[in-house]
Amino acid sequence: MWSKRWSPVFCVIFFICSAFCMTEQQLKATSKMVRNVCQPKSKATNEAVDGMHEGIWDIDQNAMCYLHCCINYMKLMNKDNTFNLETAQMQLKTLPEERKAPTAACMEQCKDSIKTFEDKCQAAYELAKCMYDCNPKEYLIP
Repeated sequence: MWSKRWSPVFCVIFFICSAFCMTEQQLKATSKMVRNVCQPKSKATNEAVDGMHEGIWDIDQNAMCYLHCCINYMKLMNKDNTFNLETAQMQLKTLPEERKAPTAACMEQCKDSIKTFEDKCQAAYELAKCMYDCNPKEYLIP
């Protein structure tokens, strides 16, 4: 049986883990929320958004702007359209444990993948495609 002495310790550990360690279910819910915000805003079609998750990257400007909205919503792009690696690394800590290492490897691989800085939507596309190409199974952009 739990002693009264351990109850506060358990509560603190539970709070820390729930505040900083996202479950797979929470990750899916967050992705759904971001998609529900960004898809209507960008007018990207379901086919384009779903297609990116299947490796179909021949997309229109609306879908590229959808990617920008998602990446910007997650604070992963700086105002100069460069990848915000520092914020990405901080957010990495909140991912489920099994996703951390593959995502970190792709972030490192893709940190300089943006080549078109003058177009925020194209820049987001370049980053997102690199992240997908690096590891389609662990691709996290909604």
